[in-house]
Amino acid sequence: MAVTLRLMRFGKKGNPFYRIVAIDRRKKRDTKYIESIGIYNPMLEPLSLKIKKDRFDYWKKNGAVISDGLVKLLKSGKPTFIKKD
Repeated sequence: MAVTLRLMRFGKKGNPFYRIVAIDRRKKRDTKYIESIGIYNPMLEPLSLKIKKDRFDYWKKNGAVISDGLVKLLKSGKPTFIKKD
């Protein structure tokens, strides 16, 4: 199964927030996902980008492709990596 890490949109019109999810590459944006690994809220000042580091590394190590939008966010926004306790 080809897995990709990408954004899934939630919220209402004019007030979006996104989950960062691991999902089968062939599925549409808002379908069932494998695992949620973080959140992104563009409406907060400063931007809120939180990612579970261990799960992100796991999926990346196992060949998951990171979407273009998520790559831009990781470069421009300062992500907060959440470590497992």
